[in-house]
Amino acid sequence: MDTSESEDNQEEFCDNIHKNAVDPNEKCLSFKDLGIVDSLCEACATLQWKKPTKIQLEAIPLALQGRDVIGLAETGSGKTAAFAIPILQALLENPQRYFALILTPTRELAYQISEQFEALGSNIGLKCAVIVGGMDMMSQALTLAKKPHIIIATPGRLVDHLENTKGFNLKALKFLVMDEADRILNMDFEFEVDKILKVIPRERRTFLFSATMTKKVQKLQRASLRDPVKVEVSTKYQTVEQLQQYYLFIPVRFKDVYLVHIVNELVGNSMMIFCATCNGTMKIALMLRNLGYTAIPLNGQMSQNKRLSALTKFKAKNRSLLVSTDVASRGLDIPHVDIVINFDIPTHSKDYIHRVGRTARAGRSGKALTFVTQLGNL
Repeated sequence: MDTSESEDNQEEFCDNIHKNAVDPNEKCLSFKDLGIVDSLCEACATLQWKKPTKIQLEAIPLALQGRDVIGLAETGSGKTAAFAIPILQALLENPQRYFALILTPTRELAYQISEQFEALGSNIGLKCAVIVGGMDMMSQALTLAKKPHIIIATPGRLVDHLENTKGFNLKALKFLVMDEADRILNMDFEFEVDKILKVIPRERRTFLFSATMTKKVQKLQRASLRDPVKVEVSTKYQTVEQLQQYYLFIPVRFKDVYLVHIVNELVGNSMMIFCATCNGTMKIALMLRNLGYTAIPLNGQMSQNKRLSALTKFKAKNRSLLVSTDVASRGLDIPHVDIVINFDIPTHSKDYIHRVGRTARAGRSGKALTFVTQLGNL
């Protein structure tokens, strides 16, 4: 893309950006150049983030100027840091408990966001709380009673605490973030989001991050943001250039045999295998285990502790094969995934993009292989 084309896009989507906003085409900018304080720059260096990603280049300077931001970016683009860094910088300037609320659609993504906040805030004594379903309400209430700076929550469980946990409220909240907003709304959390918006201050800063700008997201934008700046770093919903994509056209009855052959041929690589059903993940994981491979299932029917345990083992490379439903297709950042295998073809094209987005993240290369049969998902 040449400079003039980039400027046209910028004018279309961000026509009210201040004149001193950072030019996203400036490749050599560091985190310090964006106006980030030294302690947070040091945290970025510790995490081995050498330079800001496109969405960070665009969103962070605007957020530091005090603007509400709508961020549209593809999976694996570094969205979490794009809102976490400005929030932590504001927290350093005005320390306060219950400072920011991050709403997210899935439990696993909530824990991942918390990990990134804690990594960035490790030098400043940051306290985070993860409030999600599937965990004990009482222990979560005790965590909230300690008044953490950052709350990362799924909408349903947060509403439970707002209605039932004595002494807990968000009347002093300064920041609201809705991450993966399109999926929050697609999972029918609209009612819960409306309840949350009614009990938090109107005088707040709001960031809305989404992979796509759907009609529901536009409606949510009008209801919750004030004079927002829209930042879009990818005008097309697409996979990244570093991803090599293949398909294998085979008879449906030979899928298991081909899977085992491919896993055997690619042994030593870290793989995510996506199945259409929870039972499918269990069957495939058991089959691979019986053949001597270190496979572990992940699906929505497992308890939250087992889901977290599965992810932890895979992230720690104690298991080389993660067999999952779409519960692991969005948001999760597992840097070492070499290959994604679609054992079952996803129902929607966007689900495919999110699945294969688990590899080839943040500039790295990766491979995706999809099994195509004459009968589709069986």
